Parts: sequence; structure tokens; C-alpha cells
Amino acid sequence: MEKTDCIIIGAGVVGLAIARTFALAGHEVIILEAENSFGSHTSSRNSGCIHAGINYPFGSLKAQLAKRGKELLYQYCPEHDVSHKMIGKLIVVVDTEKIPKLLALKEKAENLGLQEIFLLDPDEVHELEPNLNFVAALHSPTSGIVDQTELMTAYLADAENHGAVLVLNAPVNKGEIRKNSIKLAVGGSDPMDIECDICINSAGHGATKLASLIKGLPKETVPQLILARGCYFVLPSKKPFTRMIYPLPDEHDVAVHVSPDMSGMVRFGPDTEFVNEVEYTVNPNRAPFFYEAARRFWPEIQEGDLEPGYAETPQR
Repeated sequence: MEKTDCIIIGAGVVGLAIARTFALAGHEVIILEAENSFGSHTSSRNSGCIHAGINYPFGSLKAQLAKRGKELLYQYCPEHDVSHKMIGKLIVVVDTEKIPKLLALKEKAENLGLQEIFLLDPDEVHELEPNLNFVAALHSPTSGIVDQTELMTAYLADAENHGAVLVLNAPVNKGEIRKNSIKLAVGGSDPMDIECDICINSAGHGATKLASLIKGLPKETVPQLILARGCYFVLPSKKPFTRMIYPLPDEHDVAVHVSPDMSGMVRFGPDTEFVNEVEYTVNPNRAPFFYEAARRFWPEIQEGDLEPGYAETPQR
């Protein structure tokens, strides 16, 4: 049976980032990916936003990592020729009764150490986004977007340049925690058993199922799997906004927002639909919901402007 130092299961953006970190630290790394390419699920089906961390609970690890992650990404991307843009984000309300909540969000951001969040006056907002409908807005100028595929390619190149190996079409069928190691049974066209000292489960929405197949892993450590599909509709022929436009988040969700891609094409989404399985079809019949959401920001949108885009199914 083969043995290695470290195995990363899942070659999405998180798995590749972890593999890069371990490889740069001198570990022998193998990345096992069940699909025939890296980043084929959630990592390539999102809006590619670089967030400031404003929406996360005060004092949470998520808020700390979002802030630090943004700093590291803006350092990493130009050093590795990864396409990215610091386009900024406006967080807006369209109802006057929500202004106090917007001001509370600004105070929360300041408490998180996010000093680059500004309350703009109407003229300043109109100068940035002339087509935007709003009553008040916060500006996060250091929020941005990144090309996810280029970022993953750079992570993988760094890892491989330091000895890491990516194995595609290599699903992990089961595993066992032993006294001083972890044994994995890898399927695919060339099945094998392999043992490692360190195993990182970074299988995205497949991580929960994978964890349940690891003998010796306490069941109480395996979280419940809840899948929520989010669809995007795109605006291929018009470019009313150049920045990300987010509604004021509620306690449960961020709601449909505007996010330009690297080419400037505007996307509206995602919505939220709880599902029982991973499924990426975008139902054109969901268009009325997106038109209604878009009109809150942009009343001038016309029927026929939107087209079905793509879907993501992140784990909740």
C-alpha cells in the first residue's frame, strides 16, 4: 500500500489553496479529485467576489478570515498574473425605514476593524452609479472580483512546482482512521489503497457524505448536509452598473445582488432554493422573481433584458 505525507480530497479553490500551503511548507502532497477537472462545482459557479467581511458576525472567525483573505488576495493576484479588479461595492436600501439598519451595519463594520466603509451622500452615489435606485448607501471601495479559474490555476501551479500531485477521476470510496495514520480507498479507473499522516476533507458539498464513509470518525463531528441552490440571470446587452450592488442583508440571507464579471457583464443573483440534490439547471420560469429583484435597484429594466445564467449549489 502506498503511503504519503498529506492528502487533500477535493480540488476546488479551498482544496487547492490548502494543497499549496502544505506543499510550500515542504510536505509531500497528493490532491484527489473525483471529477475530470479541478474546480468544476461551487468554485467555478459563483460571482467571484472578494468580500470585505462586513456581513459576518462580530468577533467571528469568518469575519477575521474574510478581512485577512482580502488582503492576501490583493497581494497574491498581481504577483501571479491572476485577473482581478477592485471595483468596490455599494450596500443600498430602497426604503427609508431601513436606514437605521444600514447605519448599524456601518457601526458593525467599524467594530470589525473595517475602516474602509463609508456612508455616501446622494450626489456621491449618483456619481458612482447614475442608474442606481436607492435612498441610502454604504460604499466598500476595496471589495472586488477575481477570475476564479485563473486563481485556481495559480494555486495548482504553485503546489505542483513544490512537488504536489493532482490525481483526477479519483473518488474516495471509504476510509479508516488508524492509530497513527489514515487509510483511504480510492476508486476510479485505477483504484488503490493509500495511507497518509494528514488528510484534509475539502470535497465541498460532497464533504459530508465523504466524512460519513470514514471509519473511526465520530458521527457527532459530521454536520448535517443542507443544499441551497442559487441561480443567476445575466444581462448580456446592457451594463447599467460597474460595481457590485448589494441590498442590506437580513439575518438569514444576502438576497439577490448585482455582480459584474471580469468582462463587465452584469449578473443578478443568486436566489435561494433548498434542494435535495446537486443540480445546476437554471429554470427560465424563475425570471419574474429576478425582474422584480432587479427593478428595486434599476427600475428601467425591460422584459427580455435578462437571460438564464448559471446555478450554484453551496452547502449551508
